[in-house]
Amino acid sequence: MSFKDLETTIGITFSDKNLLKQAFIHRSYLNEDKQAKTSNERLEFLGDAVLSFLTSNYLYTTYIEYPEGILTNIRSSLVKTKTLSKISERLELGDLLYLSKGEEESGGRKNQSLLADVFEALLGAIFLDQGVDVARSFLEKYLFPYTRELVEKKAYIDYKSHLQEIVQEKVKISPVYRVIRSEGPDHDKTFWIEVVSEGKVLGSGSGKSKQSAEQAAARNALEKKPL
Repeated sequence: MSFKDLETTIGITFSDKNLLKQAFIHRSYLNEDKQAKTSNERLEFLGDAVLSFLTSNYLYTTYIEYPEGILTNIRSSLVKTKTLSKISERLELGDLLYLSKGEEESGGRKNQSLLADVFEALLGAIFLDQGVDVARSFLEKYLFPYTRELVEKKAYIDYKSHLQEIVQEKVKISPVYRVIRSEGPDHDKTFWIEVVSEGKVLGSGSGKSKQSAEQAAARNALEKKPL
């Protein structure tokens, strides 16, 4: 995988090749290559803002019947680390990352957080080099298609908040989430979590992060109609 291959894959030819390269320089790499002056963090910052704006605009114009609260939840689910890292894996962005030896050995190329960050940095670079319309087309091709399934499955619902409201109304104390098992290497763990209230297990679930496992446990509890 090369930068030229990436340009071919995404259908975007950069005018500034150095800008494209910069999107893939992790801060850890600066310690090992003194010629590398800047990491991708500033591009990530910009890409995050571009991502939020273009996603908000897309949802606003596509789901005209939804109120602000639901649009906010859909956007949060759409641009979360898991989704962005999935796209990065599909585009093999991890192969192009400039990492320190330590970051490399710890599985940095498969790290979901790093993969989500480089997606945002790439988007920031596309915006600077090609403009907002090309950035929008990039998201329309790789990110926005996930929206339909997200909406159909109502995967944007914050099950933890919903469960907390129910439990607090009944017993005045928030439910507790506890990890009961975890498996896999640090960069690809699976967590099993159960949610408990007053010593009673309300539900359980699993996920690739503690947050997703907690949401799964809360959803399982709601399906059982707790308390």
